Amino acid sequence: MPFEQLRSTARLARFGSFEVDLRERKLTKAGGRIRLQEQPLRILTLLLERPRELVTREEIRQQVWPHDTFVDFDAALNTAMRKLREALNDSADNPRFVETVPRHGYRFVASVDWAPELQAVVPIESRVWRNPNVWVVGAALILACVGVVGFRHSRGAGSKITPEDTIVLADFVNRTGETAFDDSLSTALRLSLRQSPFFKVLSDSEVALTLQRMTRPAGTQLTTEVARELCQRAGSKAYLVGSIGALGRKYVLGLKATNCQNGDTLASEQSIASSEESILDALDDASLRLRRELGESLASVQKFDVPLARATTPSFEALKGYSQGLKAFSEKGPSASLPYFQRVLELDSNFAVGDRALGLDYSGLGEVDRAREYFSKAFQLRDHVSEWEKLAITADYYLNVTGELDKATETYEQWIESYPRDDGPYSTLGIVYALQGQYEKASEITSRALRLAPSFGSYGNLAIYALALQRFDEGRRIIHDAQAGKIDGFEFRSALYALAFLAADSAAMAEQQNWFAGKPEESVGLSLASDTEAYRGRLGEARELTTRAVESAIRANSKESGAIWLANAALRQAAFGNAAEARKAAAKALKLAPASQGTEVEAALAFAMADDAPRAESLAQDLRRRFPLDTQMRSLWLPAVQTELALGRKDLTHILNAPKSVSPIEYGNMPFAANPSCLYPTYIRAEAYLEAGQGSLAAAEFQKILDHSGVVWNCWTGALAHLGVARANRLQAKSSNGADAAARARALTAYKDFLTLWKDADPDVPVYVAARAEYASLR
Repeated sequence: MPFEQLRSTARLARFGSFEVDLRERKLTKAGGRIRLQEQPLRILTLLLERPRELVTREEIRQQVWPHDTFVDFDAALNTAMRKLREALNDSADNPRFVETVPRHGYRFVASVDWAPELQAVVPIESRVWRNPNVWVVGAALILACVGVVGFRHSRGAGSKITPEDTIVLADFVNRTGETAFDDSLSTALRLSLRQSPFFKVLSDSEVALTLQRMTRPAGTQLTTEVARELCQRAGSKAYLVGSIGALGRKYVLGLKATNCQNGDTLASEQSIASSEESILDALDDASLRLRRELGESLASVQKFDVPLARATTPSFEALKGYSQGLKAFSEKGPSASLPYFQRVLELDSNFAVGDRALGLDYSGLGEVDRAREYFSKAFQLRDHVSEWEKLAITADYYLNVTGELDKATETYEQWIESYPRDDGPYSTLGIVYALQGQYEKASEITSRALRLAPSFGSYGNLAIYALALQRFDEGRRIIHDAQAGKIDGFEFRSALYALAFLAADSAAMAEQQNWFAGKPEESVGLSLASDTEAYRGRLGEARELTTRAVESAIRANSKESGAIWLANAALRQAAFGNAAEARKAAAKALKLAPASQGTEVEAALAFAMADDAPRAESLAQDLRRRFPLDTQMRSLWLPAVQTELALGRKDLTHILNAPKSVSPIEYGNMPFAANPSCLYPTYIRAEAYLEAGQGSLAAAEFQKILDHSGVVWNCWTGALAHLGVARANRLQAKSSNGADAAARARALTAYKDFLTLWKDADPDVPVYVAARAEYASLR
């Protein structure tokens, strides 16, 4: 009823200790008049006209400011609502009378008594709100003219959710018979709730792990009964069940949060969508009201409130594929989820969250360059997503695309500040620290992630960080604990292989090789085996295993990984003295993955070591142009290439003028290799010191490689570091005309160590031939 008609008919409306005389336009409390301006009073009247119903912002604009063409409506409305609440002594965060429905409007939530003459015009309180059967009929009538309307179904009794609690999200109950809604609405609801820092929904990986502990299959449907049991086993506070049903051509959506310990209903909301196109809006509306009802403040709801249709995708098939991809990733890893996420982007090329998911998949499979493509696209679409997704996409972009580790660190820290209970940013910040060689910090922050939620990636990374810190027993314990909790994956198997290698346990290495066989990550295992053969000087076996690793990677649609294995082979061929073969392998690697950053930088080093300076310079210039901001490129890789080129030119000035102090980034993780790092820059600098006649400096650099076996693993630099120590001490002994007996003794010991290590080496490897001759002359 329009305000003027209502005012001419009504006399008094009472609520709480307040009275409104609509004819006289007065608001009183306990007999005393409260001064209230025109706009706040008119808004109050509209709200009183339909208690418990939504009064939209557009209705308020038409009724209160219909002729004020130039008024700033948002500012005027906010001012009017503030004054109204002040008059009623009400609060937006804990409303007694007027409740804000974000983005939609307002609702009067208290009981209203009307003067008798108005009873026939305005019901005191419609029974629609108390009888569910009547509610459906009433809703259908109301929706004849309204696209999406939200209703409070019940206000839960008892304790609400606190920021320390977690919620289990059950599978959506789909009563429509339309399969497009299967999984998609659960995913949409998860994305809607994820943008709130107040709630922590149990992650897919946590759900999968808990199901395993319940001796249920990983893909078990989370019915109401299963969700409650899972909620109890996981130590969560509540489980949330969503439902959708058909109402003629419309859809009824319901959300119900239940305390999984005692079965009490904590909150329940319903919304109706007038068409399939408005379902996400209806779900969004119900989700926002549920967040408020469960205890989240209005300020938080308004701040973290991006509409679902904008934040995700209008395609239910895309949402369904995304949901299936998440489950596959959680249960089987990136190779299993890849086809789902690829299909998602075929259905909706502007689905930023899907782009990020595909980027994470390719990154997990070692396809760094392909991952960069999808991270970049997600970054371009970041303004269309929620705050949570925006932080995640921005952090991924700085980490994986521009390589600006300082900006990545800053973004992850901001993410943690906004969402302190989300384990994701903690775990990935650990990776950023590892890229900078700060494994202690990486270990600490990843441990915090695991305290928030167990996950495959965090456990695997934590084990590798323990190895990098030379804490081998700790690494074994981490892997044992993870596997006891049914957590496994190729990261663990790589670390177990490294531990077996460092302990010279051939049987344990073979066990891990058997695990890799036939899996999508098989090429990783073959590459590790190739590195081990090369470490022992068996270059023929290493060459054959590299060929198999490349073929396996190509079969698994991972050409970049295959190119990396070829580039690794090129580097060791150059280091072992086979320059022609090194140039051939480097060229083949570039042909296989010409845009790959990892392939290009390793090929540049290989060409420089194999005396092909023009090719190395050209690649270095291209890397400098393509990755001008990349922290590792500027501080680690390009300086190493330049030092190797100077070594080839016999440019002692460049070598001797290079900084003597080294940043921890030199020990930083190589994101495109099986082991954390081969310490190529350290090895190249040591070789340069040898060329410059600086024996003691060279010995110190080679020793760094030997002292960091938990970083180097079975990389060829670890083997040749023994020979490097021998040559450095031989140089010291030679420069003293034999007077330095200690240096000569150290040299003899180091030569023996190397030749023992290479006792089964191929006899024609140039560096092996030279080492035997040097040892013989020293004796």
